Order: sequence, then C-alpha cells, then structure tokens
Amino acid sequence: MLYPIKFIPRLKERLWGGHELLASVKAGKGAKIDPAKCYGESWELSAVAGDESVVANGLLKKNTIEEIIEVYMGNLIGEKNYERYGLTFPLLIKSLDCHDVLSVQVHPNDELAAERHNSYGKTEMWYVSGCEPGAALYVGFKDTSITREEYLAAVNEDRLPEILNRVEVKVGDVFFIPAGTVHALGKGIEVLEIQQTSDVTYRIYDWNRVDDKGNPRELHTALAVDAIDFASDGDKCHMQYEEKVNQSVKMVDCPYFTTNIIALEGEKEFDYASLDSFVLYICTTGEADVTVGGVTEHITPYELVMIPADADVVSLKGNAKLLEVYIK
Repeated sequence: MLYPIKFIPRLKERLWGGHELLASVKAGKGAKIDPAKCYGESWELSAVAGDESVVANGLLKKNTIEEIIEVYMGNLIGEKNYERYGLTFPLLIKSLDCHDVLSVQVHPNDELAAERHNSYGKTEMWYVSGCEPGAALYVGFKDTSITREEYLAAVNEDRLPEILNRVEVKVGDVFFIPAGTVHALGKGIEVLEIQQTSDVTYRIYDWNRVDDKGNPRELHTALAVDAIDFASDGDKCHMQYEEKVNQSVKMVDCPYFTTNIIALEGEKEFDYASLDSFVLYICTTGEADVTVGGVTEHITPYELVMIPADADVVSLKGNAKLLEVYIK
C-alpha cells in the first residue's frame, strides 16, 4: 500500500466559473469535461457524502477514499486522525477558477455546524495561484468593532460591500479564513483551497445577480448572523511567510491542518517518521517527481498526491512549488 496516491478530480459547475483553466488543466486526468459548462471548482480530494474521491493509480485504483481508510485506518491517515475522524477523511482540497466575484458568505464553526447540520464546521485557507492585475478579495469587515445591528442594517439596505474589508492580491498570497469570518473571492483569481471536510455555506450577499432562469440565488441571512464572528480581523487573515529553497516553510498552522510551502530545486528528502499523519503535496507551479516505497508519481500544477502516514521518507525531485499539508 505504501506509494503516492493520486485521485480523480471532480469538476463542479458554478455560476461564476469559466471555460479555460480547470477544464484545460484537468483534461486527461480522469475528470469528465463538458466544454459548454462553466467550471468554477475542481475537488482534488473529498470525503463529502456523494462526492467521495476515487483513487486514480496503483493497487488501490477505483477505490474511494472512505474504502481505503476502512482497510488501512491509521496506517493511511495517522492513528490520532483515525481516532478523531474515523472513516471520514478530515480535509477537502479544491482548486477554484473565479471568472466572476463569488457570493459573500460565512461558514459555521464546529459547534454550530454539528447542532444545525450534523457536520463539521468549515475553517479554510486560500493560496492565490493566479490572478489578474488589480484582482481583489474580501475578508472580514473594515471596522472590527462593527455590531450585529450595524451589520444587519447594511444587509437590509443593500450596502454590505461598503463595510467589507477589500484586499488586492498577488500570486503567492495566503489567507487563513477561520469559521465565522465573512469572505468572498473576487473576479480574476485562481486559488487552491484547503478546508475542513464540510460543504456548509451561508450565503449573505450575491451582488444582485440571477441565474440563467432569471432567479436570484437563495440567501441565508438569518442563519448567517449567528455564525459570524464580528471581531474577526481580516487584516490578520493575510498570512506572511518567506520561501526558502528546499525547506518546508510554515504558512498556516491550526488545529485542523498545517500548510507549508516547499520551493523545490533539484532533489530533496523529507522525513515524516514521527509525524503520525498523511501528507498531501499540491503542486502550484513547475513539475515534480514524488517517490515513496520505490514508487514514483509525477505531479504538475493543480495536481495532488497523498503520502500515507506509514511512510517514513519521501523523495522529491524537480523544480516546483509544492504545498505540504498534514494534521499534527
């Protein structure tokens, strides 16, 4: 079982998606592509019910993520992760291609999500993998002392964008979005998203747009107001880091996941013997060979590979930037 595991991406049609990036990148990767559809998301690794990822390579090919966890348990995802999450893989990994601004939304925390939806909460992070000049996103409020009443007044008066914290972005920017933080990705941005396994989203504002039938999308104003952390500081969500060649540099560290970046040049070995967790490598630029147990897999931009928890040493070779994701 000890080898780098790939998964078939699951493309998602979205109102704000496009025809180019995800469709072209995922062509030939096992995803079913309709050139007439606007794809906004590619789910690279998912345990969401009805959208479980399927293994694309090797001995475990055609098995779902749940099926391989059921067989290999802690050897695959780590003993403590298995004790905590059971057969549910704890992370959802996505690529997003934003041809239009996304809705303004918020996600509930673990407690509220469990109470309302029998689900995990949704803390997430974004790595900006591409963007147009001047592209921006929204995270938190301009005024961190905003009250519930002031927020509701802005919603009712259709001026919510006026109170949001707008941030222009560049490639390589990282944003950590704790559950309860109001946020929206903007037009012309491509991101890699790492989040808890949850598909619970409260849509607050959708820029007054309608679908192809002329109907506005559903808003969740009442549900959202109790989920919002009004004290969340959007400026502090913009994480700072400095890349170092062939070193693992921390970008985000939280109870749900740790994400580092590796600027790979040439060859480098990484020792995970004491980690007790799976490791995900997500390629952002360039190409790399990932070798475990004598088996090598090649990854290119927007591809993901999982390293089982019982792997001690991983060998990387190439010139690439890789996100390294695990749970402590």
